[in-house]
This record gives sequence, C-alpha cells and structure tokens, in this order.
Amino acid sequence: MCKNVMIVAGEASGDLHGAGVVRAMRRLDPTLHFLGMGGEELREAGVDIVFDAKKLAVMGVLEVAAKIRDIVSAQRILRKRLQEEKIDLLILIDFPDFNLKLAACAKALGIPVFYYICPKVWASRSSRIKTIRKRVDRLALILPFEKEFLGQRGVEAEYVGNPLLDCVFRKRSREQFLTTHGIDSKARCIGLLPGSRMSEVNSLLPLFLQAACKLGQARTEELVFLVPKAATISRQALGEAGVDRYSNLVNIKIIEDDRYEMMAACDCVVAASGTVTLELALLTTPMVVAYRLAPVTYALAKCLVKIPFFSLVNLIAGYRVVPELLQHEVTQERIVHELNLLLNSYQQRTDMIRGLQSVKEKLGKPGASARAAQLALGLLDKTG
Repeated sequence: MCKNVMIVAGEASGDLHGAGVVRAMRRLDPTLHFLGMGGEELREAGVDIVFDAKKLAVMGVLEVAAKIRDIVSAQRILRKRLQEEKIDLLILIDFPDFNLKLAACAKALGIPVFYYICPKVWASRSSRIKTIRKRVDRLALILPFEKEFLGQRGVEAEYVGNPLLDCVFRKRSREQFLTTHGIDSKARCIGLLPGSRMSEVNSLLPLFLQAACKLGQARTEELVFLVPKAATISRQALGEAGVDRYSNLVNIKIIEDDRYEMMAACDCVVAASGTVTLELALLTTPMVVAYRLAPVTYALAKCLVKIPFFSLVNLIAGYRVVPELLQHEVTQERIVHELNLLLNSYQQRTDMIRGLQSVKEKLGKPGASARAAQLALGLLDKTG
C-alpha cells in the first residue's frame, strides 16, 4: 500500500533542502506519496503542495504580525489534512514556531515526526528543547556543533552533514564566467549579496551600493560590482533599491544565472547573514557579513539571543574567521574599510581563506539528503 508523507517547509532554503530529501526517499521507495507546504523546489520534486510557502516568507516580529492570517490559514489546512487523511509520517524542515505547533497535532494523532534542520535552540529560546523532546521522534542536524549541544541537554540527534555540500560547486572557470558576462579579465569583482527576502534587500542593498560607489571612486583599478537576482526578488525591485541609480556611477551587473560561478569569481563579497555565507565558505570566497533587523525585532533579539557570533561561518569555526557588521555597524564606511582590507592585504585574505577551508572540513562529506532520507524511512518503516 502507498504511504503518505507530509512535508512542511516555510522558507526558500527549507524548500530546497526538503526537495533533496524527497528525491532521495523516492529513489529508495518510488511508491511514496508526498503532500504538504513548500515552494517550487518541493513542487518540482513531486510534492502535492496544499499551501504555498511564499505567503509565509517573512522575517522579524512586525513582518510575522502582518502575515498572521496566512499563518493561521496554513496551520488549519495542514492540520485538517493530518486529521482527515492517513498520513504515515510528518517531515518538518526548520521554521520552528510554525512546525512545532504542527508537530503537537501529529503526535496527538499518533503520526511519527521527523525533524530535518534543527530549530536554532543554541542561539535563543532554549526552552524549546523540552518541546522538541516531547514532539519529535527523530532529529537530523546539518550543523556539526548542534549534536554536542543537544546531547548535553538530553536530546538524541544525528548529524547527517550539510546539504550545501551536495550542490555548492562551480561548473565553469572564472575566465568562462567573466567572458559570458562581458567582464574584463583584469577587473576585480566584488559581490553585493543583500539576501533573498524583500525586507533584506530594502534594508541592506542601498548601503551596499553606497559603499560600492565610495569604493569605486576611491580605487584606481577597474572594479565590477556583481548583484545576484534571487528568484524571490524582481529586477524592478533591485532597480528601486538603488541599482539603476548607482549604475550611472559605478559598474554594476545583475547576475540572474550562474549563482555559484559568480560567487567564486568574486575577489571579495559583502553579504547578508544566512545560508549564503556557508555557500561562500564552501567556495572559499572572502567575505564581510552584515545583518540588520527592524528596530523592534532587534531589541527583542538582543534580549533573547546569547551567542558569540551571528554568522554561521564563525559559529562553525568557533572563532572570528569573517568580519561581522551588526545593526548600526552596517554603514558604508565600515563596509568600505573591511572590503579594502580584503582587497589590499594578502595576509588578511590568506588567513580568511584558510579559516573558510577549515569550516568546509568541519562540515564533513556530501550526502546529507541521502542520510536524512534513510533516517526518515527508518521511522516510516516502524509504522508498518
């Protein structure tokens, strides 16, 4: 008999990594039927999407409040499916405030719960560990330091590796990338990566562009500033955030494809904090990491978050590999200063690249999706 698996991802990264697990599970058992919440990646992997995750793609207290109606609607639809259909396994991908509530419903119905990509209890709200212990049957981790942290608090979990190791690599050389995009091979390329959420783009990209303008006017060599266009951000939105205006002052190119080729081609990058910093680390591209939140959200986070670093690169390394600019520190002056160090100092670049390589080694070997799929199927087999 065909078994039904519900999978729930609320953000773009979860959608991508969830799709990898679905494909790996299907390779092992082609009879499985998947339904749930997600985006294009899960849909293309063959999941019957009953609620589009794009409606919930927000970050911060105020942004979440504005989406409360959609959040309630998504919970209602998914709970109804859990209650009315024979669901054999619930797979949850990150998105903890939403997913842990859904896990409670599943446990009450006797449906096993597999959690892939652990809630960041090591950063804040460690009280959720008790909730995880009660509501989650098996937990798969993608950050190496999480296993020890959770184990010390009585939660058994398996580190399966990081899924980025399966997909972050370049297919063409730097020279081929530059030729394709009409960039002089002698130019120095600097990436401006403001994130994939509109709130991040509005908050960070204008400052990144101001820094680019100041840097471009101060240096004598040819500089090209590369701005990747995320699928979630329109070309018009990038223009309105300042790209069109600053393109008259410095050489800016919007890159819609060749994401990893672009990152690898950059001499250095200023990037929003998040998954992209790990992608850059795997490509050993020197970076400056920036993070800004709405004032209310930042004030709340300052009270709750108790970690020495906010970038994943530094957290995994256990020391400051890359510079971090937080909230009021994200200014054009600071960005220019840090980028100049990476452009001017051979020692600075060498030390950072060595640190990035150590982060890559700590992440282990590729195959995270396949290992997570094995764990999920093991839990599914127990249901008979």
